[in-house]
Amino acid sequence: MCKEAAPLLAASFHARQDFNPPTRARPASFVSVTQCLRYSGRTFARSFIIMLLQAAKFIGAGLATISLAGSGVGIGIVFSSLVSATARNPSLGKQLFIYTILGFALTEAIALFGLMMAFLILFGF
Repeated sequence: MCKEAAPLLAASFHARQDFNPPTRARPASFVSVTQCLRYSGRTFARSFIIMLLQAAKFIGAGLATISLAGSGVGIGIVFSSLVSATARNPSLGKQLFIYTILGFALTEAIALFGLMMAFLILFGF
């Protein structure tokens, strides 16, 4: 029996107006596990909230990594456009390549921001 739960339970039972004392005393092991957890130092509800927050962190980090998939698609589109534009006008190849590298860098920066957010969510909070 949880030592801290016994006086609190007894007080709450006797405080009720419709309380009729039983003719036979209940055994000491009648206090349930949840009642002992409720009155212990770290409650069940508190640990449950901590587990929910950890689950929310993992879900948030997973959602932040969706930007990596979008970045992969964006990089593919940038380089496919380079190939298409170079096939149409080969004389502009060098200038188009410079613009392609700029587009690649900007698209990759978005992916790095998303990855940074995922790591901040996981390890920052």
